[in-house]
Amino acid sequence: MSTPAAAPLLRLSGINTYYGQIHILRDVEVEIGEGELVCLLGGNASGKSTTLKTILGIVEPRTGSVTLASEEITALPTALRIQRGLAIVPENRRLFGPMTVRENLEMGAYLRPKADLKEELERVHTLFPLLYERRSQLAGTLSGGEQQMVAMGRALMSQPKLLLMDEPSMGLAPILVERSFEIIKQVNDAGVAMLVVEQNANVSLSIADRGYVLSTGRIVLEGKAADLLENEELRKAYLGR
Repeated sequence: MSTPAAAPLLRLSGINTYYGQIHILRDVEVEIGEGELVCLLGGNASGKSTTLKTILGIVEPRTGSVTLASEEITALPTALRIQRGLAIVPENRRLFGPMTVRENLEMGAYLRPKADLKEELERVHTLFPLLYERRSQLAGTLSGGEQQMVAMGRALMSQPKLLLMDEPSMGLAPILVERSFEIIKQVNDAGVAMLVVEQNANVSLSIADRGYVLSTGRIVLEGKAADLLENEELRKAYLGR
């Protein structure tokens, strides 16, 4: 007798999302398993940002469901979804520039008991030793790659079940993009499930387990990352590669 497959950590099922009368996401189906690193690819206006907003509850789908850890969260507001275990590293990182690195990290733990703060800081500092060295430095004075570490550390302070990354290569010099994705892989290897929303197909697929490709609000390709990297349709039709 075979063992039934474990339920995915996150499941988007039959998602149809609108802005007014404009149909943005069309029957979107996405799954992310425990500990998986999944990338969501697509060009501008493909629906990537709307997918993130739907997961976070910023946008409510007209039809379909969002399930996290076997709990349907479709009707939950964003704050309760964060409490349930979602965290996001937003596009362009959006740190509190006039605050120190430590203060930025502490902001990520605002839902955690204060007694856990020391333990969470130690966990993040173990993952990113540089953040301990720079703990008193103003976040706005850090390099782009260092700010990426702070943004990820801040998100990890909440001990998320699923970490969402919105365009992590955005605004980084090409030489820093590879380092940024090394950091993402490092966090995933530490056991954190991740959804990386990106336009950079080659770099994101090189570290991912699986990938989905969005085009005009529909999932047009999905599969193992290694297979998608070799897919001619992906390179030419959807991402211009």
